[in-house]
Amino acid sequence: MRKSVSLISGIIFGLGLTISSMTNPEKVLDFLNIFGDWDPSLIFVMLGAILISSPAFYFQKEKTKPLFNEKFYITSLKEVDKSIIIGSSLFGVGWGLVGLCPGPAIASLSLINMNSIIFVISMVGSYGLLQFFKTG
Repeated sequence: MRKSVSLISGIIFGLGLTISSMTNPEKVLDFLNIFGDWDPSLIFVMLGAILISSPAFYFQKEKTKPLFNEKFYITSLKEVDKSIIIGSSLFGVGWGLVGLCPGPAIASLSLINMNSIIFVISMVGSYGLLQFFKTG
């Protein structure tokens, strides 16, 4: 059941990203270009997501476990450290340079966009390199 819910959730997420054009890097870059031809539509996508998900978070907060899993996976980190700052900065710079973050990049693979394919290969390769240096 958990895998089915994950699959359905991923499909809904991907469809939402595609319908709202968030898989289009130009749309995202236009949102980030606040001093040029700014496109505020990403704000409405975010607000829509918050409005839809807020009730689920509200009703879930009193539960001891999620609906389709054995436990909640909550980080034990309670403070911002150097790795959080560096990682989030790299994420932001990457997003700002190419207009893609991991979710939309993976969703845009279905559109056979060469930039998205290169981005995802680079993302997976970077993760692999990080794991190599962590263990090795």
